[in-house]
Amino acid sequence: MVIYISPHMGFALAMVDIRSVPVENPDHVNVIIGQTHFIKTAEDLHEAIVNSVPQAKFGVAFCEASGPCLVRVEGNDGGLKDLAARNALVIGAGHTFVVFLKDAYPVNVLRAIRDTPEVVTIFCATANPVDVVVAETPMGRGILGVIDGERAKGIETEEDRRARIVLLRKLGYKVG
Repeated sequence: MVIYISPHMGFALAMVDIRSVPVENPDHVNVIIGQTHFIKTAEDLHEAIVNSVPQAKFGVAFCEASGPCLVRVEGNDGGLKDLAARNALVIGAGHTFVVFLKDAYPVNVLRAIRDTPEVVTIFCATANPVDVVVAETPMGRGILGVIDGERAKGIETEEDRRARIVLLRKLGYKVG
């Protein structure tokens, strides 16, 4: 817990609660978490993904930051829509979006997502376990960042490098 001076509360002292929110992802599918600024985000991200990889299965959830403050949901896969909605609600930070993605990799859709006019930032795109670091004040919640996967354990060897190159070619991302 941290104390800060809030201009929204007449310069009164307010508490900031910082917590880690684990992302529920039982099947280890790819997840993209970001920040945006407008209610049409859910529909625009739906279009961006379909236009990038038409066969992708996905769910998009967006947390409104004003008005009814609902989690808005779009997508073409009921299970992924539910997963995105549950995670967005638990994170609970205004203007946050959560995308769960199958049959495509984030690298296939990130450019289109970043080019969506209302998208401000992308915190992560991964199938690793993710914790979202959230700050909460009396006004609301915001994402400070994410913890994406495990801590680095060392520097790759030449053998590790060769294995990386083989994997990228196997996945079709490099020629040769």
